[in-house]
Amino acid sequence: MTLIIDPVEPTTTYAVEPWSDPVIDQLGHDPRSAYVETFWLPILGPSSVWLLRRLADGLDRSPEGFELDLIDTAQSLGVGMRGGRNAPLLRTFERCCRFGAARMHGPTSLLVRRRLAPLTRAQTERLPQSLQIRHDTWLRQPRTSASFEQMQTRARSLALSMLQLDEDTAAIERQLHRWRFHPAIAHDAVRWALDRAPHVEVDSGARLLEQELSDDVA
Repeated sequence: MTLIIDPVEPTTTYAVEPWSDPVIDQLGHDPRSAYVETFWLPILGPSSVWLLRRLADGLDRSPEGFELDLIDTAQSLGVGMRGGRNAPLLRTFERCCRFGAARMHGPTSLLVRRRLAPLTRAQTERLPQSLQIRHDTWLRQPRTSASFEQMQTRARSLALSMLQLDEDTAAIERQLHRWRFHPAIAHDAVRWALDRAPHVEVDSGARLLEQELSDDVA
């Protein structure tokens, strides 16, 4: 996919928005995860992985989307913006689009996946032999990640606990985003907690769960 840049008045910002996909959002891997660093890095290249990590951080802070300064981003990643359509940063965006991690939505708007899909068989075969073996081992391991229902229960307990501590709803939702809960789960958790806060006492288990998750993130 070609990114459109006006050579006379070059674009200096992109509007970044989340690219929602219920399947990949549930089964995929955070761009900051060990899976992406280990297995996607040889496919995407380092600048693309670092860009996706930066975009994931931005979407954590602004789940509905944000304006990305291209010059600042290029300088932060150590790549250039000069060269018009062949600028290194724009080639990095193109690579992300080529491998399905993002897609253009108009000339200056970018939809970005919050998670990357597991590698396909063809992509796995492009890895060095040592990483192919590691990826095969990873596929054979039992899944220990929390299910959707478990994540929903944890988010709801945390939201209820914070609401009982007189945190406002916007702050609660932002905190759940920082703890890597999907925006839809965070939003549901706040609405659920608001419905029950006047009637349900927060037990010590919920408070302990909040402290445990906070320690895990730290």
